[in-house]
Amino acid sequence: MARDPYQELGVARGANADEIRKAFRKLAKQHHPDANPGDAAAEERFKRVSAAFDILGDPDKRKKFDAGEIDGDGHETGRGYGGGWSPGGFEGRGQTRAETFDGVDLGDILGEMFGGRGGGRGPGAGFGGGGGFARGADVRARLDIDLEEAIAGGKKRIAFSDGRTIDVTIPKGAAEGQTLRLKGQGSPGRAGPGDAFIELNIRPHPIFHLEGDRLVMDLPVTVYDAVLGGKVEAPTPEGPVTLTVPPGANSGAMLRLKGRGLPDAAGKRGDLLARLVVTLPEPPDAELVKFAQAWRDKRPYAPKAVPKRRS
Repeated sequence: MARDPYQELGVARGANADEIRKAFRKLAKQHHPDANPGDAAAEERFKRVSAAFDILGDPDKRKKFDAGEIDGDGHETGRGYGGGWSPGGFEGRGQTRAETFDGVDLGDILGEMFGGRGGGRGPGAGFGGGGGFARGADVRARLDIDLEEAIAGGKKRIAFSDGRTIDVTIPKGAAEGQTLRLKGQGSPGRAGPGDAFIELNIRPHPIFHLEGDRLVMDLPVTVYDAVLGGKVEAPTPEGPVTLTVPPGANSGAMLRLKGRGLPDAAGKRGDLLARLVVTLPEPPDAELVKFAQAWRDKRPYAPKAVPKRRS
């Protein structure tokens, strides 16, 4: 009797594609024969969840199942379904279908789970897949990039210890610690090469530092611009811009440059914050020293107390 694929994967009928994929990954890892050697019940369960994912992981098949046009085995209701298969096996599909479910590479998913381990059975072993051969080992590397490269994206070449070099595409808005996966760029193996995982490290910048998706910098301003206000030039990752300093600005005041920070995953830029630092001339200006002395003698004032940190 055909089983309900939603029940097999333990998801609601309104589940989205990502929820279905996550449910399949969890169950496949739990019941895969590599994790349960000699356990016939686990192998049968693995086949059933794979069959359920074959339907729910394909938008067209899922639509047909929801409409009652096919059953839980993928058979057309009322007149059969050519080339279908049951949860009990992978008959009638050929070897490649044992490894790929409607654009989702099963060997790829399980390779992530088991780290490319083949053992006595590969991800497709027993189902016309790797035939017991192991994928090549995954390789990992660290790639240093500049802040400007993290913002704008680009390409960088990386060299591995085995002498190979590959070009890595850095996405726009790359984050510190983000890992890029390069499929098939790992070590070779009889069931295919492993993958390369590249961890990105953003080099410290001489002007800007990161606070989430925001950039923060110190912006020196003159005494007269701080007192009177004025236009000053401020650096940004794309080049200098003109910034307005309000009259009576103090050191530590923050001015915001909207949309000049790091992009998020959707491409929206964060902000750049400029922290004002009132800077005296070097060497000290004689007239300024004389003015300050006269001012202190006539009009002394106390700066605002630093607020206490809340415990």
